[in-house]
Amino acid sequence: MMFGLGMQAQAIFDGIEELCSKRDELNRQIQQEEEEKGRLQHDIRVLTEKLSRVNESLARRLSVRADFDHTIGETEGAFMKILESCQTLLSVIKKEAGNLGKATEPGRKDH
Repeated sequence: MMFGLGMQAQAIFDGIEELCSKRDELNRQIQQEEEEKGRLQHDIRVLTEKLSRVNESLARRLSVRADFDHTIGETEGAFMKILESCQTLLSVIKKEAGNLGKATEPGRKDH
């Protein structure tokens, strides 16, 4: 009976040892995954900060581009008005030059 009890005790001891070994392996895996989680959280934090900086820069650049677009539009509009004025002035000059040319023709009498 004692001999059987010793074998049972050894079997229990071996079972406990196996459970402890499996627990140690599980602890090692948990530690690895916690370290990986920490690295990933750090990477996420770094990337989130970088994304924030890029978004801020992009917003500033989009605003500046909108200012450029506005300035270009106003400048083009003003330039078109200048061209129209030049065209009108050129027409007036040609008309007046023609009138002056007729007035200075020999044999022409004034009203």
